[in-house]
Amino acid sequence: MQDVLAFILTNLPLIICLIAGVALLVVEVFVPGFGLPGISGIVLIIVGIVLTWNQYGMAAGLSVMLIALALAGISVSISIKSAAHGKISRSALILKDETPGAENEELSALLGQEGITTSVLSPVGTAEINGMRLEVISECAYLAKDVPVQVFRIEGNRIIVREKKG
Repeated sequence: MQDVLAFILTNLPLIICLIAGVALLVVEVFVPGFGLPGISGIVLIIVGIVLTWNQYGMAAGLSVMLIALALAGISVSISIKSAAHGKISRSALILKDETPGAENEELSALLGQEGITTSVLSPVGTAEINGMRLEVISECAYLAKDVPVQVFRIEGNRIIVREKKG
């Protein structure tokens, strides 16, 4: 047990680099565009591989590279699958317009309806309107959680809300 603890403490920087790198790649899946989380994740994985290579040699470095690539691939795949079909997809109804430019009758029925934010809107978030949890966009830059809102405009498949005063 003491040997395992000593091994972990000795290799803590490379372990942290690899785990944080994979975690940042998973975050990148949910952030639009290729930005800071993805680049940082790739850099951290490379740093972890180089640290292993320098400390334990070529065979260990190549092994860690294969393990990191497999772990990153599996983690990203599970995240994408969960976002499409799992718990993440059921946490909010994201409305999609199948035919561009077509007015969605279901969305038009929401015009003027009132609800409450179930997350922070900055400006996109979720709100509960008529018992449905929907992805909405705030008219202003920021609305806190549990703020009463009213649907005042529908643009394609976007539901735009503003804070209900009074």
